[in-house]
Amino acid sequence: SYQDELDRFFQNIHGFEVAKRIVSKAALSKARMKLGYEAFIELNRHLANYFYRKFKPLTWHGFNLVAVDGTTFRLPCIQAIADHFGAWNPRNGGPCPMARGSQLFDPLNKISLDAIISPKEIGERELAARHFLNLLPQDLVLLDRGYPSYWLFNLILSLDANFCARISCKRWKIIRKFYNSGKTDTIISLPAFATSVRQCREMGLDTHALKLRLIRVTLDTGETEILVTSLIDQKAFPTDIFMELYHERWPVEEDYKTMKCWIEVENFSGKSVLSVYQDFYAKVFSKNLTAVLAFPTREIIERNSRTCKHCRQINFAQALSRVKNVIVLLFNRMEESVADLISDLHEIFIKTTEPIRPDRKF
Repeated sequence: SYQDELDRFFQNIHGFEVAKRIVSKAALSKARMKLGYEAFIELNRHLANYFYRKFKPLTWHGFNLVAVDGTTFRLPCIQAIADHFGAWNPRNGGPCPMARGSQLFDPLNKISLDAIISPKEIGERELAARHFLNLLPQDLVLLDRGYPSYWLFNLILSLDANFCARISCKRWKIIRKFYNSGKTDTIISLPAFATSVRQCREMGLDTHALKLRLIRVTLDTGETEILVTSLIDQKAFPTDIFMELYHERWPVEEDYKTMKCWIEVENFSGKSVLSVYQDFYAKVFSKNLTAVLAFPTREIIERNSRTCKHCRQINFAQALSRVKNVIVLLFNRMEESVADLISDLHEIFIKTTEPIRPDRKF
């Protein structure tokens, strides 16, 4: 319960053997109404910036991979929340308040660089455009087939970043022509479609034709997949590496499973619009903090697993469980004590691993 979590919070801070009632849940509810959720956004941004400055993040052919994907979150059935975020109206039963979520995710380093929860009426492409304000020149954006559009591609390129996106073979005439040709690789000139001109003008973008590359990928199931990318150098980026590249997008899907099943992001602790924002951004920050704390153990785990049948990786569900009650201490202890806490966490992370089974598909 809310009060139980609150009592444990102060038990961790003061080191009580038995939890004591320090603050009531009513007092906390009043106090949190004065806390802007933007605090957690800033903490997350600071954490991500620190990670990329101080650590050696994993890259793909020199690019920082970032994946964009969206989802929906079920919200508490409170009228004020439904009025703000919107609601689905199912055939049976009453309205179900829902929010749209989106994130710019680093699939190699398992970090949410930017996350958004918004009213469901805002589309995934519009949220993606907000994410792209955080792009850097060495970023390579991976997009699912719901995102391709001229204006979104143009926006990415205007920021000196690159992209690779899956696209439906029936999406545009130029794509259908490539699909029917049987070719595996070609360079195209993508014109500005009438539906994209308005968005480009609003963002101050030129509407010149984009020089892009289409690639045909045949999956193990025999299904044909069409990719469109801005990496047009066919020598530097041969066709056969793109199936592996697009597969790197999958961890963003797994991260939503982490958020919904393990962190229980939809289990909101309040009944106000502000509490929804607070809970979402606080949980994204705690997930990222766990990923950053665990990152230095990766090389040790790989080295220790060289004699095992399979390479091993950290069990992230267990890592989240171990970090949960330590987070408050990281903010509350002196620097030397924090270093000891992190060292103890690393020790348990290294001992709590799971095998990486190759070619496993579920």
